[in-house]
Amino acid sequence: MHIQGTKKLLDYLKINPVSHQEENSLYAWHANLMIVDRKKAIVLVNDKNRYIIVLYGIVAKHLKKLDELIIESIRKTFLEEGIKEEIVEQYIKASPDFTFSKTKDNTSVARMNKSCETIYIFDDLLDRENIVQTTFNKRASRYLITNGKNNYINPNRELFDNLTAFAGQVSIQTQAVLLNVKLNLENGHALRKLVVPLHFTFYQLHKALQIAFDWEDYHLHEFYIYGDNAKGTKLILNIVGDEETLNYKDDIPVKLEAGIKLSDYLPTYKHMNYVYDFGDDWTHSIEVESIMNDYDKNYPICMEGEGNTPPEDVGGTHGYEMYLNILNDPTHPDHQHMLEWGKGQSEREFNLEKMNRFLKSKFY
Repeated sequence: MHIQGTKKLLDYLKINPVSHQEENSLYAWHANLMIVDRKKAIVLVNDKNRYIIVLYGIVAKHLKKLDELIIESIRKTFLEEGIKEEIVEQYIKASPDFTFSKTKDNTSVARMNKSCETIYIFDDLLDRENIVQTTFNKRASRYLITNGKNNYINPNRELFDNLTAFAGQVSIQTQAVLLNVKLNLENGHALRKLVVPLHFTFYQLHKALQIAFDWEDYHLHEFYIYGDNAKGTKLILNIVGDEETLNYKDDIPVKLEAGIKLSDYLPTYKHMNYVYDFGDDWTHSIEVESIMNDYDKNYPICMEGEGNTPPEDVGGTHGYEMYLNILNDPTHPDHQHMLEWGKGQSEREFNLEKMNRFLKSKFY
C-alpha cells in the first residue's frame, strides 16, 4: 500500500517520506491525522475510488503495527460490504509493500480534505471502543461526493466496480435470508417477502422494514425473537432500538440492538416479531423461509408483496379501521378531513418497483 500523508501525519508517525512514484491508484491512499473527541484518528482516502477507511483512537503503541491495522481495517470493512472473501484476499495479496510519501498534488489534498469532513457528519457512527470502524467506513463511503465538474460519485459503488474489474468477476456475494413479513390488521394484512443479507444488523433490518411498510421512522421499535418448544414458542430475546427502553424491561432477556447481526440469531431461530410505534403497536410477524448462500447483492430486495399499509399515527389497528370506514363513506362529516389528513401522512399503495428502488438507494 502506498500512503500519501499530510505533513501533520508524517510528523506524528516520525517517518521520512520516500519520493513520490506513480503506482496503481487502487493501492494508493491519501491520509490525514485528525483529532476527534480528543482522540487521534487516521483517515485514509483511496485515490481511485475515494473510499474512506478510518482508524480511531490511535496511540503511540499502535504505530509499530500501523500497516497491520490498516490491512485489518480494509479486510473487515470490505467483507462487511459483502465483497467476496477471495477477492478481498486477492486485493490484499496483490498490494505492494507499505511505503509513505508526501501528498501528491493540490487536487488530491482537496479531495481528501472533503472526505475528512464526513468524520464530523457521521460522528455518531464512530465506535469509541475500537480502532477499526467498519460501520463508519461503510456509511461515510456512501456519501455522494463531487468528482470533477458536474460529476458525482458514491465511493462504495466505485470500489465495487474497481474490484470487479480487478478480479474479472462480480465482486459482491453474500449469504442472505428470505423473510416473510406480515403486518396483521383487523381485516386483512400487508405482506412483504424480503431478501436481507445475513451480515446486516438488526438496526439495518429495522430500516429495511420501515421502507417495506412505508413507515416514517418517527417512533421507537423493538424485535422479539422466539424459539420453538413443546408449548409452541418461547421468547428467547427482546432486542430494543433505544437505550431508554432498557429501563422498562425487567422480566425478559433484553439487548440493545447496536452491532447485533442477523447471523447471530438467524437461521437458528426462525420466528420474530417486529413492533413499531409503542402507542399504535404495529406488530409485524417475521418468519424465516430459507437461506440463500450465493446472493449477488449486498442490499435487501422485496420479492413480492400484497396489501397497502396504514398511514402513520392513525391510532393502531382499530383506528385504521375507523379511518377506512370514514374514507369509504362520503357522507361522513369527517370524510374530507380524513381524506386530506391521509394524503398528508404519505399513505402509499404497494408498488414493488418503487420499493426496490428505495431499498437499493438506502443500502447500496
